[in-house]
Amino acid sequence: MASFDFVDEGRSRPAAVGNVKATREDWLEAALDTLISDGVESVRILTLGQKLGVSRSSFYWYFESRQDLLDQLLELWRNKNTRFIVERALRPAPSITQGVLNVFECWVDQRLYNPRLDFAIRAWARHSADVRAIIDDADNERLEAIHQMFLRQGYHEPDAFVRARVLYFMQIGYYSLEIMEPMKNRLSLVPAYLRSFTGREPLEGEVEAFAKFVEEVDAG
Repeated sequence: MASFDFVDEGRSRPAAVGNVKATREDWLEAALDTLISDGVESVRILTLGQKLGVSRSSFYWYFESRQDLLDQLLELWRNKNTRFIVERALRPAPSITQGVLNVFECWVDQRLYNPRLDFAIRAWARHSADVRAIIDDADNERLEAIHQMFLRQGYHEPDAFVRARVLYFMQIGYYSLEIMEPMKNRLSLVPAYLRSFTGREPLEGEVEAFAKFVEEVDAG
């Protein structure tokens, strides 16, 4: 993967097995938490090691360099946030309203889409043209999947393209404005959102099934 214009904090070297006290997943989780809370400039080997209570040598057991860690963080973000939106949009659905509800699952389940992570990557992209290009590719991939969903349901161009943009950009804007709204209120508006996005009424039982999905997510 291309460099993202960050300077390594040290040369790659293996750690002695007995010195490894943190797993690769521990390092990645600490790096993700720091990226989300403090930004990419704070994702530093020494700082992460202090948080984990381990030495720098533990880091080099799993990663070649800081850049390697940053590359893997980007890969985690792509595999999580983009993959599930695309999968839900491509999922077969008996109606366009059910198709949109499939995508809605990503907006209510952070196991499928983490908005804070998405915006941490977008903040990173403001200072890196390479990351900006990756963000643009991800947005285009997500939009194209939703676009194709509308086309499969019989919408013609440019309606399918515009409806996909309205659906996706509206949700990104919802997150960027940090709107705090009780889930009960959001669920009460689902039928109206469906009519707005699709121009059609939801089929019997679709909204109820989605509400049950949300209930199961909240129950953990």
